Order: sequence, then C-alpha cells, then structure tokens
Amino acid sequence: MIEEYLYLAVILFVIGAIGVMIRRNALVAFMSVELMLNAANLALVAFAYHHGSFDGQLASFFVMVVAAAEVVVGLGIIVSIYKTRRSTSVDNANLLNQ
Repeated sequence: MIEEYLYLAVILFVIGAIGVMIRRNALVAFMSVELMLNAANLALVAFAYHHGSFDGQLASFFVMVVAAAEVVVGLGIIVSIYKTRRSTSVDNANLLNQ
C-alpha cells in the first residue's frame, strides 16, 4: 500500500521540478516549490505510517512550518519586485545585481 503513496509523491515532485525549471513566472515557480515540499511531506508520512512511528509525521510538521515561513517571506519579495518592475518574470528580476 505504501507504493501508491510513493508513486504519487514522485509524480508530484516531478511536476513541481518541471514547473520550477520551465516556467519563468515567479509565482508559478513559487507554487511549484510548494508542490515539491508537499510531495516530500507525503513521502515522510507514508514511511512513518509504514514503519508505525510518528517520526515522519513530526518531520512533516516541521517542513510545513518552514514552508509557511517561506510563503510569508517569498510572497513579500515577489510583491515588492512586482511593485518596482511591474513584472513577476524571473528573468527580469535582477535587483540584486545593482
């Protein structure tokens, strides 16, 4: 039964990785990173359920806390870049080069 969850986690992770590599929109890339984190959480919880422990669920909780902090900081950066550049394209975001 764990195989189905792991297959789903791999599919979600691959979709997220392709989204990060192909898309140039910062919001889509940001959502793709979140999808990859959720795939890792699914794998952690599946392994924890398979082994009968709560270690994977505890690690998944900490990953969700870090992801929530990432959302706050990342969206703030994206909004400030959009206010100055009027674009969320990753190619146009060269503010750190100046």
